[in-house]
Amino acid sequence: MPLSLPALMTLLAVLWYIVTMYQVGRARSKYKVVAPAMTGDPAFERAVRVQMNELEQLVAFLPSMWIFAWFGNPRFAAIACGVFIVGRIIYAIGYWAEARKRALGYYIAMVALSITWVAALVSVVRWLGFA
Repeated sequence: MPLSLPALMTLLAVLWYIVTMYQVGRARSKYKVVAPAMTGDPAFERAVRVQMNELEQLVAFLPSMWIFAWFGNPRFAAIACGVFIVGRIIYAIGYWAEARKRALGYYIAMVALSITWVAALVSVVRWLGFA
C-alpha cells in the first residue's frame, strides 16, 4: 500500500503532539498553574510554548507532506515526516530544558518542512502538466 508509510508517520507525528499536550498537563500540575492561566513558572511556559509550536508546525507540515505523498513520492514524504518528527523531538527536549537550546531541532524541522513544501508544489505542478 503506497500511502501506508505516510499514514503511519502521520500517526507518529500526532502521537508526538499528544506527548507535548501531556507535558503541559504535567507542568500545570507541578507548577500549580490553574486553568485557564497560561503564565506562571518559566518551565510551565516553555512546556506550553513547545505544545503550541508543535501545533503550529503540524498545520503547515502535514498538508504539505500529504500533497507530496499523493502527487509525488509517498516513501520520500514518509522519510521527510520522520526527519520532521526527530527535529520536533530535539526541539522540545532542548526547549523544555532551556529556551536557547531549541535551535537545532527547530532548524531540522524547518528544513524538512521547506523541502516537503517545495516537493509538494513541484509534484502538483508536474501533475497538472506545467512542467
